[in-house]
Amino acid sequence: MRPAGRALRLTVFLGESDRWQHRPLSTEIVHRAHAAGLAGATVFRGVEGYGTSSVVHTARLLSLSEDLPVTVVIVDAEERVRAFLPVLAEVTAERLVTLEPVEIPQLGQPTREDGA
Repeated sequence: MRPAGRALRLTVFLGESDRWQHRPLSTEIVHRAHAAGLAGATVFRGVEGYGTSSVVHTARLLSLSEDLPVTVVIVDAEERVRAFLPVLAEVTAERLVTLEPVEIPQLGQPTREDGA
């Protein structure tokens, strides 16, 4: 069920090559979020970026990178996201994780134009 009202957005910044036990780390985080019953998680693949290594990774044709930036975004009620943090800490080590307050508006049900 989608939460409404005040919520918390958790963002994890990774590299595409980051792994957890031979599996993409982003996949591991999504599966752990699902197992924890969080409302949803989405993985975004960046086209260019750099992190603590200061090495710029890019998807440009002339300098294809095998380690593009990846973010995992999870939004749910604050208490549910905070309860997930110890689970996340097991796999993220020193990666950048941010928490930001967000508001989820309660929107009406979409209506169909054909009246059905």
